[in-house]
Amino acid sequence: MSAPMEISLQSATDNFGADTSEQNGIVSEPPPPPPPLAEDKVLVSVEVCLKPSSTARIEDVRSAVEIMLEKRSLSYIDGPVPVPLDDSFLVENVQRICVCDTDEWVENHDILLFWQVKPGVHVFQLSEEGPCEELSGDGQLSSFNEWILPAKEFDGMWESLIYESGLKQRLLRYAASALLFSEKGVDPFLISWNRIILLHGPPGTGKTSLCKALAQKLSIRFSSRYPQCQLVEVNAHSLFSKWFSESGKLVAKLFQKIQEMVEEENNLVFVLIDEVESLAAARKAALSGSEPSDSIRVVNALLTQMDKLKSATNVIILTTSNITAAIDIAFVDRADIKAYVGPPTLQARYEILRSCLQELLRTGILSNSQGLSGRALRKLPFLTHAALANPCICDPSKFLGTMIDTSRRERSELPE
Repeated sequence: MSAPMEISLQSATDNFGADTSEQNGIVSEPPPPPPPLAEDKVLVSVEVCLKPSSTARIEDVRSAVEIMLEKRSLSYIDGPVPVPLDDSFLVENVQRICVCDTDEWVENHDILLFWQVKPGVHVFQLSEEGPCEELSGDGQLSSFNEWILPAKEFDGMWESLIYESGLKQRLLRYAASALLFSEKGVDPFLISWNRIILLHGPPGTGKTSLCKALAQKLSIRFSSRYPQCQLVEVNAHSLFSKWFSESGKLVAKLFQKIQEMVEEENNLVFVLIDEVESLAAARKAALSGSEPSDSIRVVNALLTQMDKLKSATNVIILTTSNITAAIDIAFVDRADIKAYVGPPTLQARYEILRSCLQELLRTGILSNSQGLSGRALRKLPFLTHAALANPCICDPSKFLGTMIDTSRRERSELPE
């Protein structure tokens, strides 16, 4: 593989901004740029999804993509990179190439040019197995589902989730640091971290989806270190059987399964516990005497098992809660990150609706013809505001409704 193009940020700017100087009739070229420093380069993730039929070695595909990126003068913004048709190896094996999460490093969504970037290429192949649901001894479904990651059904989930700026990047950075500290053998008695994430907030804000998408993203980003990845999804409510004596067996079976997974050092395991506040509710009811004592033993057993997982370096626990005030303080203390996931902001609502419209346009369900010129569209917000009965107070939903009416009127007044 050839060496990466070495042009520093400052040198590249000076080089392109300077004219050749002329002295005594001799045109002198600007001096060559000095070798770049490592900090001049911005690390950008490039994800390469293999075709289901591909049997190529991951290392060979990664090398081929790195060479392709070096040869082509690309600008790096989030989005797809065309698979070069003149490269038969990549055409045969690669389903798509995508630049991801450049806004994690670049403010204001500036465009990164090829000499500013050190691409980190992550090659993966989606698992099509779907969730595995094991049966318990009495024939009932088990209290957890298991996926092999990266899973086909989670493909694209990370990109579809839109939150306030920085939330997804914060979770990615946390997980990267947690895994790095574990791999480097940082003494947990000197620096404490538990590899536990708690997402809390009202229902319907996508907390569970974000946990699954984060596990999917990390399985791709750390695939060179952990070639196997699994997600175990636990429904905390299901751990509390109608017959409380059975609940202890459910917890034991669950963590026996997880323990078998983490014993494989090359296996990265994600444990997702949904609606974790039910643990607090069960313990509170047991302490008040309204529930059998087995209930509190189950909760304590679950917390104890989670503590035991702390000694494993290849596991991350993801939890969600719909009722922030009900979360057991014993669990809250264990979480490294406690992120609130609330209703979408105005900007997030706009991005969600925009992405939905783009998808409908892409599939042809919506027509792309709107009948107004760019100049007319620029004028549309002003005409909409002028049409409002009370323009001093603009409710967004009312404004959008009026804008639709205004655009219809403008189209109807266009000459035939």
